[in-house]
Amino acid sequence: MTVSPRGPNERLGTLLSLAQISNAGLARRVNDLGAQRGLTLRYDKTSVARWVSKGMVPQGPVPHLIATAIGGKLGRPVPLEEIGLGDTDPAPELGLAFPREVADAVRSATDLWRVDLDLRRGPGGGRWSDSLAGTFSVAAYATPVSRWLITPADGSVAREVPRAASEAASYRVGHSDAAKLREAAQEARRWDSKYGGGDWRSSMVPECLRVEAAPLLLASYSDAVGRALFGATAELTRLAGWMAFDTGQHEAAQRYYIQALRLARAAADVPLGGYVLASMSLQAGYRGFAEEAVDLAQAALERNRGLATARTMSFFHLVEARAQAKARNAAACATALGAAESALERARAGDPDPAWIDFYAYDRLAADAAECFRDLGVPSKVRQFTREALAKPTEGYVRSHGLRLVVSAMAEAEAGDLDAAVAAGERAVEVAGRISSQRSREYVVEMLRRLEPFQGERRVRELTERARAVIVAPA
Repeated sequence: MTVSPRGPNERLGTLLSLAQISNAGLARRVNDLGAQRGLTLRYDKTSVARWVSKGMVPQGPVPHLIATAIGGKLGRPVPLEEIGLGDTDPAPELGLAFPREVADAVRSATDLWRVDLDLRRGPGGGRWSDSLAGTFSVAAYATPVSRWLITPADGSVAREVPRAASEAASYRVGHSDAAKLREAAQEARRWDSKYGGGDWRSSMVPECLRVEAAPLLLASYSDAVGRALFGATAELTRLAGWMAFDTGQHEAAQRYYIQALRLARAAADVPLGGYVLASMSLQAGYRGFAEEAVDLAQAALERNRGLATARTMSFFHLVEARAQAKARNAAACATALGAAESALERARAGDPDPAWIDFYAYDRLAADAAECFRDLGVPSKVRQFTREALAKPTEGYVRSHGLRLVVSAMAEAEAGDLDAAVAAGERAVEVAGRISSQRSREYVVEMLRRLEPFQGERRVRELTERARAVIVAPA
């Protein structure tokens, strides 16, 4: 995607000639560099011709890839100014930093919250894909994860604002302020589970971060209150990332996850940091980066041994199992699933579980186990665990119930029980039509693909027609 032309980019044309790179050659180099970052780019010689002759400006990280490609041929660094792209939108780097200092971490997070809300309020609804499409890169998680593993908790985070500062900044934050943010996160989690990440109420999370949380982070607080405040904002930020992930806005989700991990470090909340890493792992696996998903899940586990509750550790093991299944490592998946089940059996009602793990019980373990065996190609196990997952009422967890029905439909179809497959599929489509979740729609698309061999059956054709109506509905 490019913005409006600004006139011929003579600097880029001149440097291409100097480097002796053809339009097709530059396009190929840019696509290859993008692939190394986990991006799928499809530029060709016509694209480059537009950049040069019409001054079209490529979006996302592409200007940097162009500079890298030309610099590689010239054997020296090439700044963006030299190729006429020095004034491109800095948004691609927004939210990707994992600052070492707490003050810089506050600035990085609040900048992200501000820009995201501006995008949402802008023309056309402000979806992140308008300006950051295709910029998701699993490699962007490398530095945040390594820094978190080395130092999962900051030193003192106490903050004192001089009296001469503004009245708002001079406000002294108390535990009640942090508690209100945690209550907001808990309420938002309920809405997300029931209505999907794209529900209009989801916009309340970035609104809360910008309007409520940001001023508090810039105010005065003790170390103890600061830890609670950073923990609450980390929860909200992770949730904003999860909602973006659910609506298919992976670029925004990645940035929110990175900032959530940094805030969790400031909170000295290692289990919460692990939860963020588990969310990153699920996203990486969903995007097809299985090995990186394994690494992220194992990072969550290693730092939390002896710290997190049994229920929390069970969930982290389960996330690793999902990643191992994506990587087609059946033995490692079985080991992780066994560890998840054993840890969950050790969980007790009186354990000091964090509020954000309240969704996790055996039905969730069974549902994810079913998806593991789906990825490993073991249909009998998929049916077994899906039936166990659906045996418990899922009041309040509408989206999860719909996803389980989709997996059930696919498993029954593969087992040859078309009646059961259609019945589960019909219920899944009904749920998908009631919530705003791109992920749910993508699951339905995969279900239809699995049902293609049965299109000769009228009941399957009817289900397909109903499902397509849901798929094309706005997310």
